[in-house]
Amino acid sequence: MQEFKQAGHHHIQGDSTQKISFERVMGNDQAKLILADPPYCLLTRRRKKGDLRDPRRAKIEHEAVTRFENIKEYRHFTHKWMEAASSYLEDDGIFCIWTNLLGKEPIAQVAEELGFKYFWGEFIWVKLSSEKQTNEKLGRIYEVAMVFSKKAPPVQDLNSAPDAWSLVSSYDDFKKGDDWGSHPNHKSFNVIEPLLRRFSKVGEIVLDPFTGSGSTPEACIRMKRIIRGIELRDEWANMSQKRMAAELRKTT
Repeated sequence: MQEFKQAGHHHIQGDSTQKISFERVMGNDQAKLILADPPYCLLTRRRKKGDLRDPRRAKIEHEAVTRFENIKEYRHFTHKWMEAASSYLEDDGIFCIWTNLLGKEPIAQVAEELGFKYFWGEFIWVKLSSEKQTNEKLGRIYEVAMVFSKKAPPVQDLNSAPDAWSLVSSYDDFKKGDDWGSHPNHKSFNVIEPLLRRFSKVGEIVLDPFTGSGSTPEACIRMKRIIRGIELRDEWANMSQKRMAAELRKTT
């Protein structure tokens, strides 16, 4: 089983629906921020009679994409990993979860069940199109990060409407997606940086239960946060750990 430990950072290959994975990577520590990019609420494509649809034309779906039979199954999955992760969040910590439109409601329901009754708002990523032969580009709401806590936000936040943050960027402004395996849920540094800066400080622990190709671990090291990460698939766990090692070499 793959494992990486260096300078307080710790990453393992493991299953984030199992509490033992968090025990291994966190020990007796608590995180100030859980910044999670779990599988999105994508449902299995079936025909009216129940048989599976063929892949769309010749397009082969990426092996890192997870599909669920229905929203109930997705909600059960969400409850398992959020419950396991929340045991390792400080009492005044922040739970920040990337999702798509269909996943927002089940995530909000589970958050409330687990005691995260304060909803700070959504960080909205507006993705720019790659239109050619023109100076204009189209933007669409691509993904959102929902922010929750168990304790009330500061008074200035509590007395106002939930925050609405947004960032407009292309898919990969820093051109690192291709360098690290072209993961389908790759996040560029400029999409992660505002969340780390807003909800954590230098030296604090950030927990990422679904590291993918390692975008958040790299950003944490770059911003001098301590990263604790988990990734299920061997290939991507290895990729995350290589990326962490490469970023740490830059800082020494």
